[in-house]
Amino acid sequence: MASQTAEQPKGYKRTAGKKGDVILSARGVTVGFGDKIVLDKLDLDIRRGEILGFVGASGAGKSVLLRTVLGLNKKRAGTIKLFDVDVDEASEEDRMRIDMRMGVLFQQGALFSALSVLENIQVPMREYLDLPQSLMDELAYLKIELVGLPPDAAPKFPSELSGGMIKRAALARALALDPDLVFLDEPTSGLDPIGAADFDELVAKLRDTMGLTVYMVTHDLDSLFSVCDRVAVLGKKKVLVEGTIDDMLASEEPWVKSYFRGKRARQLDLAARK
Repeated sequence: MASQTAEQPKGYKRTAGKKGDVILSARGVTVGFGDKIVLDKLDLDIRRGEILGFVGASGAGKSVLLRTVLGLNKKRAGTIKLFDVDVDEASEEDRMRIDMRMGVLFQQGALFSALSVLENIQVPMREYLDLPQSLMDELAYLKIELVGLPPDAAPKFPSELSGGMIKRAALARALALDPDLVFLDEPTSGLDPIGAADFDELVAKLRDTMGLTVYMVTHDLDSLFSVCDRVAVLGKKKVLVEGTIDDMLASEEPWVKSYFRGKRARQLDLAARK
């Protein structure tokens, strides 16, 4: 695996941890742009080995929180710990170690259009590792197989791929460094129902086989009912409710009630319980 063959920063020690351990902790996180506060004193935990579905109304700040956790947005207050390390206090080496343990699938895949699928998957390897080309090729082909793409997808460019293939190629890139924690931003958006169900099944399989922890920003009720162990609902600039699907169905919070107990949600719940 890449994590075993790479030259890691001096003193690097990658510990497996235990299922259920908190590997991402946000406390009192406040994020704003100009005079607008998007997140206000938000708290959230993600536990090792779970698939957490993160939902909320459009514009509530789901992607803002994701980008803040990844260090792409600056927060105004609060702390974020990844793998028990406060990212604000992390050294450059510690930050690199943390980055190598995370993978990200952005909305619409965000593949580099001028690079082939194989080259896209190798981008994180080139950034963080010092490996011969032959080994990077071998590892990239392993990731291609892992996400269910055919080998002949490797030399193709994003413009030659279907929407479902783009999602899988982007997931392969997110898995390039064998991460512990994977962020998926609207992973089934734009896919037909069959393609979305197949992708959900793939995510669950990868979680089980690779021991991944998955943070999934989504609005897809099918994904929430079929693969998520817990759900966190963002509203009023913080996490309103978190828990299992049963907890969501029992909630009297107006938005949560409307979202999870609407007509479509009831149909999905009945189907899931059969």
